[in-house]
Amino acid sequence: MADLSSEIRLAVDSGVTALGLNSVIKSLRDAKAKLIVVASKNKESTMQDIAHMAKVANVPMEIFEGNPMELGAVCGKPFSVSAVSVIEEGNSNILKRDKK
Repeated sequence: MADLSSEIRLAVDSGVTALGLNSVIKSLRDAKAKLIVVASKNKESTMQDIAHMAKVANVPMEIFEGNPMELGAVCGKPFSVSAVSVIEEGNSNILKRDKK
């Protein structure tokens, strides 16, 4: 099965995603998010906020092993992305991945 980075990129390219903390929070509040991916090297308070909101919304959360700049690069963006919300997976299998 493909790794998380390639599944994120495929979801961004072919599906519907929300990038960044504010957009992720909005997708959770609007009950649109199906999966949250968060960069592991975020501030602790950011990690706790996202984890809490995902738990309340009953949305799974995966940790991307890297900093927000690396997550942004995976998404094909020239800026840092602290978190990604997958709303529609498109051609990716990110929602069917085996969780480690």
